[in-house]
Amino acid sequence: MNTKLTVYFDEPFFAGIFEKTDGDKLSVCKVTFGAEPTDAEVYAFVLRYYNKLKFSPPVKSEVKHKADNPKRRQRAARKQLENTGIGTKSQQALKKQYEEMKTERKLKSREKREAEKQRRFDLKQLKKKEKHKGH
Repeated sequence: MNTKLTVYFDEPFFAGIFEKTDGDKLSVCKVTFGAEPTDAEVYAFVLRYYNKLKFSPPVKSEVKHKADNPKRRQRAARKQLENTGIGTKSQQALKKQYEEMKTERKLKSREKREAEKQRRFDLKQLKKKEKHKGH
């Protein structure tokens, strides 16, 4: 299992994308830092909150083969540092997580709305019975 953190400026705050790969599965979690975090702050955040992060459901991704050539690895690292955006697989995983949270939120709000409707109905029925009790 590999884990990668990419910190980037997502107007108006700095954000971080945790990418967790396990074989050909990719899970992602987005974290907002606020002001630009120092390396020490990022390290402290990872140590303190990594276990509490909610990762997206795994998305199938291609396994990239590592290059043995050290110059190629150096070029790849430089290219990765220049690339400040989020990978498309990460975006897909975040989108999937967002959609699942959206459906959960809709379900909870619907249940809450139905419970409130039922409570009002019961209250109305109780008032109706109270009116006819004296006769």
